[in-house]
Amino acid sequence: MDIVLFGKPGAGKGTQAPRLAEALGAQILATGDVLRAAVKEGTTRGLQAKSYMDRGALVPDDVILGIVKEALATPKYAGGAVLDGVVRTVPQAEGLERVLCELGRRLDAVLVFDIEDDEIVRRIGGRVVCDVCQTPFMGREPGEPCPKPERDGGHLVRRKDDEPEAVRNRLSVYRDQTLPVLAWYEQHGAKVCEIDAVGAVDDVTRRALGCLS
Repeated sequence: MDIVLFGKPGAGKGTQAPRLAEALGAQILATGDVLRAAVKEGTTRGLQAKSYMDRGALVPDDVILGIVKEALATPKYAGGAVLDGVVRTVPQAEGLERVLCELGRRLDAVLVFDIEDDEIVRRIGGRVVCDVCQTPFMGREPGEPCPKPERDGGHLVRRKDDEPEAVRNRLSVYRDQTLPVLAWYEQHGAKVCEIDAVGAVDDVTRRALGCLS
C-alpha cells in the first residue's frame, strides 16, 4: 500500500508515519532522507542534487522525483511506502503520479492530519530539538542535555522557526501550497481522508488505520 501523508507543521505526521508503516508492513519514504542517501551514495541523481545543494539552490522537482522513483524501485519498498514530505505542490503530485504509474503502482490514499492553528502554535511552541541529532522533544527546556540513550553530547534548543509568529507564517504557506494539492487529488479520484489529529497518539493511529480499511 502506498499512501501520502499531509498535515500542518506539528500535526503529528512524524509521529504517525512509523506507526502506520509498521501496521501496514510498509516503509517510510521521506524526501529529505532519500535525498541525503542518494547524495551520500553518489548516485547519478544524487550528484545532480548535490550540485544544486552546494550552491544553495533548491533541488528541482524532476531530480527529487527521480530519486524517489529509484528508491521505490528497490526491494525495501516492495511492501509499500508511507510518503512523508514528498508532495507539497501540484506539480509534485503530478510527478509522483507519473512515477507510480511507471513503476506499475498506484496511490492508495492521501491522509490529511487535521488540527486547529492555535493548537499547532501551542504544540510547536513547546518543542525543542537536539542540536546534534535534531530529535524533537516536548515538555523539556532549552539547554538540557539530549535525553536519547546514546548520549550524543547534544543539547536541546528551540529553533527560530518554532516561535509563534514563525509558526503562523509556516501555516499560511502550508494553506497556500497544500490546499490546491488536496483539491487536485480529489479532482483526480484519489481517496482523501481527513484525520482528527487531536488526542492520544494511539487514538489518532486508530483513526488513520480506520480510514484505510
